[in-house]
Amino acid sequence: MITALQVSGGGLPLLFARRRRRAFRPPQAVASDAAAAAEGTAREDGGKVALGGSGVAVTKLGVGAWSWGDTTYWNEFRWDDTKLKAAKGAFDASIDCGITFFDTAEVYGAGVSGAINSESLLGRFIKERQRKEQVDVAVATKFAALPWRFGRGSVICALKASLDRLGVSSVELYQLHWPGIWGNEDYLDGLGDAVEQGLVKAVGVSNYSEKRLRDAYERLRKRGVPLASNQVNYSLIYRNPEENGVKAACDELGVTLIAYSPIAQGALTGKYTPESPPKGPRGRIYTPEFLTKLQPLINRIKEIGGSYGRTSTQGNVVPIPGAKNAEQAREFAGALGWSLAPDEVEELRSMARQVKPVIGFPVEKL
Repeated sequence: MITALQVSGGGLPLLFARRRRRAFRPPQAVASDAAAAAEGTAREDGGKVALGGSGVAVTKLGVGAWSWGDTTYWNEFRWDDTKLKAAKGAFDASIDCGITFFDTAEVYGAGVSGAINSESLLGRFIKERQRKEQVDVAVATKFAALPWRFGRGSVICALKASLDRLGVSSVELYQLHWPGIWGNEDYLDGLGDAVEQGLVKAVGVSNYSEKRLRDAYERLRKRGVPLASNQVNYSLIYRNPEENGVKAACDELGVTLIAYSPIAQGALTGKYTPESPPKGPRGRIYTPEFLTKLQPLINRIKEIGGSYGRTSTQGNVVPIPGAKNAEQAREFAGALGWSLAPDEVEELRSMARQVKPVIGFPVEKL
């Protein structure tokens, strides 16, 4: 069985969970089988990786909290106690499996986009867990470069609001969620101010093109603040960071690439088929037509899933798949430390080039 697959770049880091030699079933169906193995694997491979030159280290795999509280893109447009309990289960299972890096944002689940802010949920989950035991959770969140936000002070103001929702005095990583229409130099200065004020341990950007990445790196460098990361869409079937120079620039500058949607929002798990595509906005991306084209790749992943090597992940990439429940979190943890042979990786990459989805953040091209 295959519980998770993610190929995420440059040095061919491959996360591939344990596969037993029997018929493939979707991740949700095999979660109970994988739970014990997942926890053991994550604990055994429990080393951390540095975020750029910041000195901050996080687990090799993180968990994205985009879906927590959201009702516009995820959760079939509704949020209820069942989904709340599932999100809490995802958090606890991640901690149990040794994954302690969580990525959220001030706009996730906020206002018209959801029922409750993702930051508030993450803060609640951390507090509830801390009542049981002392755990060190690394939190990453993001500043929304909204057009009415002006000046470096807007970054500090937004950050303090995020810290209040999270219930913490500082976060490990604070990122600019996307480049603004204007004011980006001020936003970068605000990141520097946040470091100097002790409100954050490291700073990064998200959805930045190669040019914007280099400009941000240089502006912060002059101030003595390292740019720790650039968070971008990156998966086996969406490899734009390799094609547009972002991955190469990250490697050159020592900036960690954080990969969001590393399993293509579930499309690479085999969960969705042409007959049963995802619901909501994702259904406009992963259409029956696209999923039909994707099936040969999914089938080949199933076929070669047993050929794995027990090696650590490589490269300057930290994937952050989104986990909506405990089963998914355990499966992601079970992928730590496993890799396919290089020829198998290249075969999958070659097949994936034929089925690139029509997605991407427009600012990636600026």
